[in-house]
Amino acid sequence: MEATDTYRTLARPSNEILFKEKKSKFFAYAFPIISEEEVKPIIESLRKKHHTANHVCYAWQLGVSTVSYRANDDGEPNNSAGMPIYGQIQSFKLTNVLVAVARIFGGTKLGVGGLISAYRKAAQMALEESKIIEKTLNTYIELRFGYVDMNKVMRIIKQNQLKMVSQHMEMDCIITVSIPKSQAQQISANFKTIKDIIVKDKNN
Repeated sequence: MEATDTYRTLARPSNEILFKEKKSKFFAYAFPIISEEEVKPIIESLRKKHHTANHVCYAWQLGVSTVSYRANDDGEPNNSAGMPIYGQIQSFKLTNVLVAVARIFGGTKLGVGGLISAYRKAAQMALEESKIIEKTLNTYIELRFGYVDMNKVMRIIKQNQLKMVSQHMEMDCIITVSIPKSQAQQISANFKTIKDIIVKDKNN
């Protein structure tokens, strides 16, 4: 079974990229995002920045195992802007990303074919300029145990190079660890071999 541990996204927003076609200017940007709620404020800020732009077209994709996406033509002919931009997100195999292109009309109509080509090229240039990183998809489990089992728990954490997200040491010990998704079942089973431990899945 193929592990769905990693996904490709952007380390940070790209620089502004300018692509020109028959005097039309296409300003392209790429942003890492983690929720759809981030999209609207970013697009609104680009509309303010390029207040003479006729169109601010964009596409985004979110999710790893369950993917959602949207492509928006913002008044350009159907599928001449948003889908070519989205095609580049797919081509670069990215997710949790928004790519937006603001177009300032230069006086010469490009036609649907010309628009598709220009929006695709602008999106491609923005993604080529971006720093692409691979992230690990993690799951989180909470471990509740007595001090007597501390060494056993810490041994499993160390052997599997797990990251401790939080720890509370009071009457009992409570540690939350981050585990690569594909290893979660196996590592949870390892913890459960400790007699008095409570292993709780912290994911929604």
